[in-house]
Amino acid sequence: MKISKEIKVALLGIVAIIILYFGFMFLKGSDLFSKSNTFHVVYDNVDGLSVSNPVVLNGIQVGHVKELTLLTERGNQIKVDIEVRKDLQIGDSTIASLGNSDLLGSKAITLYLRNNSKQYNGGEELISYKETSIADMLSSKSVPVIDKVDTTLARVNRLLDSEAKNNLQQILANSNETTKTVNDILRENQRNINQITTNLTQLTSALKQTQRNIDRLAVNMTEITDTLKQVEINKLVRDANSAVNELETTISKLNSNEGSLGRLMNDEELYQNMNRSTEALNLLLRDIQAYPKRYVQFSLIGRKDRYKVDATGRVITLEEVKELQDENPDEFRRPVLDSLSVPATDTTKRQ
Repeated sequence: MKISKEIKVALLGIVAIIILYFGFMFLKGSDLFSKSNTFHVVYDNVDGLSVSNPVVLNGIQVGHVKELTLLTERGNQIKVDIEVRKDLQIGDSTIASLGNSDLLGSKAITLYLRNNSKQYNGGEELISYKETSIADMLSSKSVPVIDKVDTTLARVNRLLDSEAKNNLQQILANSNETTKTVNDILRENQRNINQITTNLTQLTSALKQTQRNIDRLAVNMTEITDTLKQVEINKLVRDANSAVNELETTISKLNSNEGSLGRLMNDEELYQNMNRSTEALNLLLRDIQAYPKRYVQFSLIGRKDRYKVDATGRVITLEEVKELQDENPDEFRRPVLDSLSVPATDTTKRQ
């Protein structure tokens, strides 16, 4: 069977059309040999997004943008149809986020899969979200800055009018004059400045020497501290405790009636007897000073009396009188009253 040329041309045209269609779909990003599902997302603005832009999941392309449709009945929102792989677990919690895919501003849709309560099979609307791009952030930050710069420039222009220029020129002239005056003062006081610099150098040297002395003092203090650490502190404490215990024992004995000092401090009768004896002795010495002949008699011919009996009947020997004079010379030199009475005392024990 012979095929005519017209049929061959027709078949060739059909094949060319089919190839052109599949080539166009391939260039759009459609995968002609894999199963996929189609979903749609609604955005307020899709600036930079176009057909065949990628749909990404965890950094891997799993689909592409299939179609963009303007929804005039929904406030001119944009409906974006996306075609993704059929094996993805897409449901009512899946988020389709529109953001930048590179620094040049190309757009891509990123899928965020979460735990779904309902599984989608295709044709459903996904949750939309639009990420803020770097350009948007820069624009939002730069617009207020630009407004402030414009306001500042306007104020500067108002300041730079004719009157302000004159004022600025006057200020610059005054600044030049002040600078010249300061230079003259510095030249005139150059010697003083040099002297001040020298003094500062000497002061710095003195401070350095003081610092060295302080360091040496710190080292000495450290050595002293180390030496004190090596002292037998415990032995000193034990000796101090022993001394305190002995002192407490001595004080307790003094407070008791044991020993002479204890009896003297605590026995009231003994104290009174000592007072009376001392008073009697003072009276005796004064009486001897006032009337020595009662107690001492000298004989140029015969022998000396060995003892004397006074008017009270008390016997006192000459040796005792001499001992009293030797032991209490100040009492014998002290003037006495014209009349002195000596109280009678018990001399039984004395005799």
